[in-house]
Amino acid sequence: MLKLRVATSERDSGDGGMPEFMVLFHVVFVLVLFGLTMLYSTSTGIGKGDVYFIKQSIWVCLGVSAGWFIYWLGYERLCEWAFPLLVVSAIALVTALFFPKVNGARRWIRFHGLSVQPSEFAKLCLVLYLGVLLSREQRFIHSFVGIWPASAWTIMVLVLILVGDDLGTTVLLASVAALMFFIAGALLRWLFLPMLLLLPLLLLYIGKYDQERLSRMTSFLHPEKVSGTAGYQLWNSLLALGSGGWFGLGFARSRMKEMYLPEAHTDFILSIVGEELGFVGIACVIAGYVAFTITGMWIAFKAPDKKGTLIAFGATALISLQAVINLGVVSGALPTKGMPAPFISYGGSNMLMALCCVGLLLSVDKARRNALAKVA
Repeated sequence: MLKLRVATSERDSGDGGMPEFMVLFHVVFVLVLFGLTMLYSTSTGIGKGDVYFIKQSIWVCLGVSAGWFIYWLGYERLCEWAFPLLVVSAIALVTALFFPKVNGARRWIRFHGLSVQPSEFAKLCLVLYLGVLLSREQRFIHSFVGIWPASAWTIMVLVLILVGDDLGTTVLLASVAALMFFIAGALLRWLFLPMLLLLPLLLLYIGKYDQERLSRMTSFLHPEKVSGTAGYQLWNSLLALGSGGWFGLGFARSRMKEMYLPEAHTDFILSIVGEELGFVGIACVIAGYVAFTITGMWIAFKAPDKKGTLIAFGATALISLQAVINLGVVSGALPTKGMPAPFISYGGSNMLMALCCVGLLLSVDKARRNALAKVA
């Protein structure tokens, strides 16, 4: 279990330069700017460069505003609304089930041309609520009594997302929740027991009733053998990455974006990055994600209370694990799943969620600095 205290050493009290704040701000700023640039390049291949760029820029502005509001409000005050926000997100997930399928999934709410993905906001709301609930149950965290309320809400949200046919988000959020339970101090047996019970049932269901999903999940093992069917997207992604070499073909000179690689502007945008900017470009993106992860974890470690630690850790894990999954998918290391690259892929809901996570992290860092100022 992670033990917390407010650091009062000379090193911490002299930390008036706000290094974590500045590192996180600059890393996210560069990733978002890079994402907008690559989005324009990628979407020109399908003749929608200006359209996607303008829409994404609007979502970035909304995300920055929402993140700044969270930073200004503070995570402590936002936690007072954690439960109502989680209920609203659950209602939104149910509402999405009544809308027509998009790409085989019921994960979108569409209204007058505006599309919103409620599962993205459910991620953030669940992290916020788990941070509040698990920090309250510290005396009983080692027993089932201490974790069952948080477990019940987690399972409910995961089931609603899974019913909407979004297995990727379900796996991501389940992983983040499990890590938060572990950081809070829950025993490993209480974390592994549900997985040992539910994982075989999920695999049995997919194997027997969802052959299309099964073929997509297994195509990454030998994409060249199914390059014309289930492995088409991954095979073209690998061709894009391979043709980029060390330094790429040059900005906006991708050939695979010309209708060869589906979802090139969303889930597979890093394939185009590799093709146009080469291994060096991909390495820079990975470096940005690593810097974000290290800074976010450091903020969580130095948080002034357990609640701040859990929330900062959950917000960091949401972005970091999503980045790992996306990189794994485009490189063929993981099964193909719809998972955008944080701060880079086209997608308003995901961009808004990611920038709200940044606002949460910065608010935790602000609370730490305020606590240090009071001690001084």
